Amino acid sequence: MKPAPSSVNGSKKVSDFNVAAHGLRGLAAVMVLLAHILGGTAKHIYADVPAYVEGIKAPWYLGTFGVELFFVISGFVIFPSTLRYLPREFALRRFFRLYPLFFALSLIFIALNAGTNAYPKINSVETVVAGLLFINLFTGTEQLTPNAWSLTYEVMFYILVYGIVYFVVHKRNMAAAIVMVLIATLFLVVFPIAVYFLMGVGIRLASRSEWAPRISPRFLEIAFLLLMLLFASQGHFEYRWQDFRHPAVIPIMLSTGFYFFFAVMPGSLTARALDNRLMRYLGTVSYSLYLVHPYTYFLARWAFDRYGLFTSDVAASIALFTCIVVLLTMPLTHVIHISLELWPYQRFFRQRIYRRRGAEPSLRETAAS
Repeated sequence: MKPAPSSVNGSKKVSDFNVAAHGLRGLAAVMVLLAHILGGTAKHIYADVPAYVEGIKAPWYLGTFGVELFFVISGFVIFPSTLRYLPREFALRRFFRLYPLFFALSLIFIALNAGTNAYPKINSVETVVAGLLFINLFTGTEQLTPNAWSLTYEVMFYILVYGIVYFVVHKRNMAAAIVMVLIATLFLVVFPIAVYFLMGVGIRLASRSEWAPRISPRFLEIAFLLLMLLFASQGHFEYRWQDFRHPAVIPIMLSTGFYFFFAVMPGSLTARALDNRLMRYLGTVSYSLYLVHPYTYFLARWAFDRYGLFTSDVAASIALFTCIVVLLTMPLTHVIHISLELWPYQRFFRQRIYRRRGAEPSLRETAAS
């Protein structure tokens, strides 16, 4: 049953859909998929082929950067919901948006790992409980299903940012707001990667004001995109404080922020490039694609390895492997997206996550975030 409306002032939801952000979400999921294919085979299959290992480093590093891009998009997309909804509805919408799919895939991982003991450190009650409750950052244990480590950061971001907005905007309790800001600052100090979420929030706020740079916004968009790609391909970083000694880390963060700011502007080159049926679809299924593809990847890698399909012709083997992974992943992603991502949310709230209005669905599609 749909809960009683609890949005602020009882107002109807205003569209916060952004073509560029939606398309970049799909692109980020594809980046992570390709990173697994390239990095995984370099580490586990062709580790003794130096030319391949060295040759895929830049695209591999760039692919793993898709997670940080997800974080920026999350900050940009979710912030309006913290203003729109009161606590109960915000929590319910976030729960039904993320948890059913996460829980189902986590149960699959728990069952497989219990049977095979492939990851002994994760095969414990403490780790399973911490993972399912998204408190693994504080227990020092790992998340369960592959890629789900980033969801813990997402959930912490939701809690902290909503707490600040709630006391600043909804309750106007400055003392409580200051406490929440201090807690959020402590979290940022302990986990600096959270700055990407903050970056997305800042860009959302900045994008609301009219600002006309003297230099062409499209020129700046391209320039910062190229800089972001250059710096992000220099290495894989977990954004611990020691990583900030690397000369590429700060430039990655700065170029990403500036690029995303110009990308989400109306009429940006990114919006024009990504406003097509394929990228709209990938943006829509990006969450399912992000969590589903590690399973199809591992299955395909196991089969290729077992039946000798990884041959000395590395290029041909990787090309075939990539095709098989994609062919396995996309249909399964579509089914999972409908059954575990869309259905629980739409069943509970009696509304679509993605709705189309008017004659231009790519520009009018709105997300119930």
